[in-house]
Amino acid sequence: MTTEYSGRGDPARSMALLWGTQKSPTRGPKPGLSVQQIADTAIQVADAEGLAALSMRRVAVELGVGTMSLYTYVPGKAELLDVMLDTVLGEVARPDGVAGGWRAKLEAYARELWAHYHRHPWVLGVSGVRALLGPNETALFEATLQAVSGIGLSGREMLHVVTLVGEFVRGAAQRAVEAAQAAQHTGVTDQQWWADREPIFEKYFDASRYPTLVSLDREGAFQQPAGGLDYNLQNAVDSFEFGLRRVLDGIQTFVQEHPGATSPPRG
Repeated sequence: MTTEYSGRGDPARSMALLWGTQKSPTRGPKPGLSVQQIADTAIQVADAEGLAALSMRRVAVELGVGTMSLYTYVPGKAELLDVMLDTVLGEVARPDGVAGGWRAKLEAYARELWAHYHRHPWVLGVSGVRALLGPNETALFEATLQAVSGIGLSGREMLHVVTLVGEFVRGAAQRAVEAAQAAQHTGVTDQQWWADREPIFEKYFDASRYPTLVSLDREGAFQQPAGGLDYNLQNAVDSFEFGLRRVLDGIQTFVQEHPGATSPPRG
């Protein structure tokens, strides 16, 4: 997957688009589009076909206008991508409205992100290293930090906790999305892939060299997991559930043992 980067456009123009302060044209015909309409159409293209299919020309075709007319509203694809990313982040419910303590809120945040990546898999093709600094991203970040405020952590530790959860979910979602899309992109189902390779692999596999793998196999660890999804996708979903609990357990232990804790951990 080719990695895109947010924030590659003109800073002033991108921020104006993100925060809705972009001035409308003062000359020419009355605008027939809006930045949000353009972004929504671009999101639909990316959702259906991925970022590789996204271009200013393609969005213009979908809107039934000339490509050059889009540049009246958006300087280019880089700025459009920023608006797209912040727009879809607006769909993620904020954890500050979740009942319960910090653990319940962080779990809700994690599950919202998980669903977000599955709704918009193309987001995983955009590096999360650089912040958008848009209104939806900023509001979500604020709400998530509030979930771990007042429990005795330093500001830096609060940032680390929120980042830990977000990075875990992104990595888990990347695996799940790739598993879900594997057959579509390769033309080979999981079942066929295994059927083609397992007999050949058995010719090379020496049980005496891999005793742990043999033990797990005898235990049934590699059997089709319950859940009804294809093998790799079901494993990815199960790994997310297992990992999320362990991440939250680890944070809870950290909070309980933290010298700055002023009250029992909530959640």
